[in-house]
Amino acid sequence: MKGLIKILVLTAIVSVVVSCKKDSRPNYQFFPDMYESAGYEAYGAYEVFPGEQSAMIPVDGTIARGYSLFEYGKSNEEYLRAKDELLSPLDSTQVDLAKGKELYDIYCGICHGNKGDGQGNLVKREKLAGIPSYDARVITEGSIYHVIYYGLNSMGSYANQLNEEERWQVGAYVLKLKADLTK
Repeated sequence: MKGLIKILVLTAIVSVVVSCKKDSRPNYQFFPDMYESAGYEAYGAYEVFPGEQSAMIPVDGTIARGYSLFEYGKSNEEYLRAKDELLSPLDSTQVDLAKGKELYDIYCGICHGNKGDGQGNLVKREKLAGIPSYDARVITEGSIYHVIYYGLNSMGSYANQLNEEERWQVGAYVLKLKADLTK
């Protein structure tokens, strides 16, 4: 008896499926917007988005993750102002000279030399010229940070390679190198 009921149920299901299938018309779409959605370009301007909002324009007052405001410009006057005013936010317990040395060797030592004497490998191979020693310069932690952030003369910016804390670590190490050279 149970076998007969199973056969009848299976026959009913098969007959419903076969009788409802018609190749001459498409099946019913329950949520047509999911099948045929409107495509938007990621950086396009559309009436759907309110105001001047666009994916290319960040909202006013936003700062990228991992960054903070740097209130000094790229000019020489701003460099001098940073040299006089800008101080490291790291206290003596947060300064890691080993980390600063590691970053300095990676990014700075090739030109400035591992001792800060301006005799890096590129200078020795005569690819660059005119890199003065740190003891011949009047530098502060603010001027070092500004130069790393914007670059100076033929040195480019390292703002994309070093985050804010790493820049301050390198600056502390450069001041240590300067102190070692003036002994």
